[in-house]
Amino acid sequence: MSDGNIPPSNVGTYLARRLINIGIREFYAVPGDYNLLLLDQLLKFPELRFIGCCNELNAGYAADGCARKKGVSAMVVTYTVGGLSAVNAVAGAYSDDLPLIFISGAPNSNDHASDRILHHTIGKIHRRQQIDMFSHVVAEVVEVRSPSQAARQIDHAIVTALTQKKPVYIEIACNIAEEPISLPIPFQIPAKKSSNTASLRAAVQDTVAQWKHAAKPVIVIGVKVRMAEAFDAVIQLANAAGCAVATMPDAKGMFPEDHPCYIGTYWGPVSSPAAGETVESADMYVFFGPNFNDYTTAGYACLIKKKGLVKSNYDRVETPVGEYGCVNMGEFAIALSKELSRNEASLKAYTRIYAAEAPMAQQDPETLLNMRFVNKHVQGLLSPKTALIVETGDSWFQGQTMKLPPGCGYEFQMQYGSIGWSVGAVLGYALAAQPEGQRVVALIGDGSFQMTAQEVSTMIRYGADPIIVLINNGGYTIEVEIHDGIYNVIKNWDYKKLIEAFTNEEGKVFCVRCKTQGELVKALETAKAFKGLVFLELILDKDDCSKHLLEWGSRVATANGRAYVEL
Repeated sequence: MSDGNIPPSNVGTYLARRLINIGIREFYAVPGDYNLLLLDQLLKFPELRFIGCCNELNAGYAADGCARKKGVSAMVVTYTVGGLSAVNAVAGAYSDDLPLIFISGAPNSNDHASDRILHHTIGKIHRRQQIDMFSHVVAEVVEVRSPSQAARQIDHAIVTALTQKKPVYIEIACNIAEEPISLPIPFQIPAKKSSNTASLRAAVQDTVAQWKHAAKPVIVIGVKVRMAEAFDAVIQLANAAGCAVATMPDAKGMFPEDHPCYIGTYWGPVSSPAAGETVESADMYVFFGPNFNDYTTAGYACLIKKKGLVKSNYDRVETPVGEYGCVNMGEFAIALSKELSRNEASLKAYTRIYAAEAPMAQQDPETLLNMRFVNKHVQGLLSPKTALIVETGDSWFQGQTMKLPPGCGYEFQMQYGSIGWSVGAVLGYALAAQPEGQRVVALIGDGSFQMTAQEVSTMIRYGADPIIVLINNGGYTIEVEIHDGIYNVIKNWDYKKLIEAFTNEEGKVFCVRCKTQGELVKALETAKAFKGLVFLELILDKDDCSKHLLEWGSRVATANGRAYVEL
């Protein structure tokens, strides 16, 4: 940008410059009258790309997907009608520790002290109605009503998002965006807080003492490893320890699957082959960043004995004999790697009992599709230049069985489990990954897809090139296996015509419906080489699902159905 075209320094351009400072290159937005002047200021920067979404919920899901790839993201909506549509997506980002900068336009600053009833509200004078609702799903809330405070407030919110790994809320009055303020000065994100030296030493000594007496220790990686940015640290520990290493289901992809110590997913009774037996037969378990909820434990069915459990949380270590605060997860893992003696007993036990699944027999190309065949061929799409995104449902279980090549990303939303999340997330992740030449492969059920389908049109509009594999089995399969009823059946759509309507003779799209194994094989050959969005609709029997979903569903149903006990 030449000197003559440098944007003025005002509240809106200050925000734009800060977003660029932290690496944001696109923001997801839906325009509304309270944010239009702010959008004008953001658009003065060609390096900050506007991605217009079909609705605010989908924009939030897209920002979620972008944050998973880039480490931070931003979205812009209008007041209340836009914000409250997006709150569900922001809650999901909060549950997965994603730094998402949520930006909302707001009424004129002069109206805050008035008793006027304003549009886009629920008809009350109370001006904090949107903020009150968002306060539960963000780490910080700032209201920019005065240009004199804008820079400080914006910087504070952004730093909070990046240090706490959570969404933040920035509300900017519609008449403030063009108000002049000074240019932003260089700023640094504070370094991650180091451990308390004494506490770290005590946690390591306690854990090492237990390790020395353990016959078959194991390490299990949990989802909070991402929040702690401890990926390299736990690999260093695994290299030194030599024991079996599993991932919890929500942490798949957070430990290299080609590592010699990796044994698969630990998910209680629905674990990877031999992984469950290996973990549960151990006499010491060191969990890094676990999130033990009813979904990750298959209805609390995991058999982990507390007397052998060590938990390294984001900033705290718990052992059977004590708790140690102010202990950084990465520093704990590195310190352990220097003190532990090598113990390969659990890995040897796994090797003895593991038996690979028998390969599928060759079948006639006219054979109808089944999920096992689909799984095998989606696996064939994965490479170091891809990322697999799976939607809530049977796709969770199919994804867990796939082997991720080095560098292949993997994302799903397990804690919050919002059906429909993946379509927007695919948009955000795909656009964020394009500069690296990485392509998204998505596995999505038809029921989930129907909730957010229109964002495929946004993918086409902005040139995203995912391969979307739609599983058309006529309903909400995951809910069928938890508790069935007529409410789990959905109206079937003509998905091929829908995608054609979204395309409207613009954009590059390959769309095909497959019923047989031969049709899928042929479609995948085209999909791999196609330079544009690929949409594969696969027709499957409504009862065709993973055996692990059957087991998991019955256990979650049992947990949900416990008899009432008066407290």
